[in-house]
Amino acid sequence: MIAKIRVFLEMIKFEHTLFALPFAYVGAILGAVTVEKRLPEWSECGWILLAMVGARTAAMGLNRVIDRAIDARNPRTATRAIPAGLLKSTDVILYIILSFVLLFWAAAQLNSLAVKLLPIAVFMTVFYSYTKRFTWACHLILGLTIGLAPLGGWVAVTGGVTWTAIILYITVALWTAGFDVIYACQDVEFDRKEGLHSIPARFGIARALGIARSLHALTAAGFALLLVLTDLSWWYFAGTLVAAALLLYEHRLVKPNDLSKVNAAFFTMNGVLSMVIFVFTLIDLVVVRAW
Repeated sequence: MIAKIRVFLEMIKFEHTLFALPFAYVGAILGAVTVEKRLPEWSECGWILLAMVGARTAAMGLNRVIDRAIDARNPRTATRAIPAGLLKSTDVILYIILSFVLLFWAAAQLNSLAVKLLPIAVFMTVFYSYTKRFTWACHLILGLTIGLAPLGGWVAVTGGVTWTAIILYITVALWTAGFDVIYACQDVEFDRKEGLHSIPARFGIARALGIARSLHALTAAGFALLLVLTDLSWWYFAGTLVAAALLLYEHRLVKPNDLSKVNAAFFTMNGVLSMVIFVFTLIDLVVVRAW
């Protein structure tokens, strides 16, 4: 059982929960300060953590089960746990069920709206995995799914949704869609052969990278807009400048004729970016004000 759990955590890249978790806490801190005029309680932070672990684990597990046949035919993904025979689909489904139980339990400890919105989150996690079968807008659907992390953090501490929360949601959605377009450039030939849909497969790698740049330009604009709409100050602004620099560097790593650094652009840069926005938001709204 321990060996299976270890394989499962490797399969879903559990460490990449860091992509979305910092933004969940950004949503929680911004919501608490902006709406409630307070800071999130430690108990709320704990339940948000458990909810995020449950949601992200369930989402990745579902993706691996739903795409198992496609992954088996793709040389890049054929070594994943299910197609490689390291885990059975039934094993993964059990972990998915447990993850959803954890998500529902954590949400129930927060507030009623968090529970009421759970069906939307569950639907999005299931729906996303099917979208590349019929639309190249699958990257945007993934963005709208992962963007639920900061929106969920906001709802967890405020019990409501405001336009500021929606802007944060859309900003994170655009960021996610942009880096997913970059990642999908690796599978252009396979996607075209299999009849799968993606922006790179539809428009070509060069135009896809241009679309990703546009999505990330809008991301930077969204982060800047939050500065105007909230109590954030120059500390957060400094963080947005660092994040913008990271986005620029990310796009310098990947070229139409050289995709060798896609993993660095996808995993490293985006993990750092989410932490940068969180840390500078924390400094701005918590550390500085405590002084």
